[in-house]
Amino acid sequence: MGSIRRIKTKRRTRDLDQVHADLKSSKHLAQHKAAKPAEDLPGLGRYYCVECAKWFEGENSLVQHRKGKNHKRRIRALRAEPYTQKEADAAVGLRTDNGSRSEQPVASERQQADMELEAT
Repeated sequence: MGSIRRIKTKRRTRDLDQVHADLKSSKHLAQHKAAKPAEDLPGLGRYYCVECAKWFEGENSLVQHRKGKNHKRRIRALRAEPYTQKEADAAVGLRTDNGSRSEQPVASERQQADMELEAT
């Protein structure tokens, strides 16, 4: 039997766009850290890798993590700037000149020809 890929939700970390917001704003990071009580976190919440959004038991395990492949892979992924909402709208074909979608559909060539004939 083949292996079935399952999404690991138990150890799910923050997405890249959330980590970008943490790196840009210390307020955003403080809000995330304050969401969980320190008593429930490993190492009483003192050892935290911002890039990977993971808590560690001690300083030694945090240092070892930063030398590892997974941390370096995450750093490489964070170098790319996240897409903005304007870029996402442009990708699906929404108009980006004024930030809103046009409310009237564009008439096809045949409809335009019919309107010209009716006008004459």
